[in-house]
Amino acid sequence: MTEQISPETFAHLVELAALDLDADQAEYLRGELNHQLKAISELAAIPLDEDVPLSSHGVLYTPEISPELRKDDWKPYANPAEIIAQAPESDQGYIIVPDIPHTTLE
Repeated sequence: MTEQISPETFAHLVELAALDLDADQAEYLRGELNHQLKAISELAAIPLDEDVPLSSHGVLYTPEISPELRKDDWKPYANPAEIIAQAPESDQGYIIVPDIPHTTLE
């Protein structure tokens, strides 16, 4: 692996994520991320034959062994007003979700 996350790039990412890390925590986390990148690079370097199919996991799900998909039936609730009445605030049959207040890390 030739590329690593530089301290400058990591500091920018920490700022974007609004993380509050001291210098030791930041250096530890940057090191761990670089270890992960190295592991990914080593895995990518493993030579594979062209005829090896891509997969997202180790178990092959062929149509023969895959379970049949269930039918997606829509079943409306008999009294939706009953559910809406439980909400702290609603408007014309819709639940009003309060804003999440933004807080600044110190």
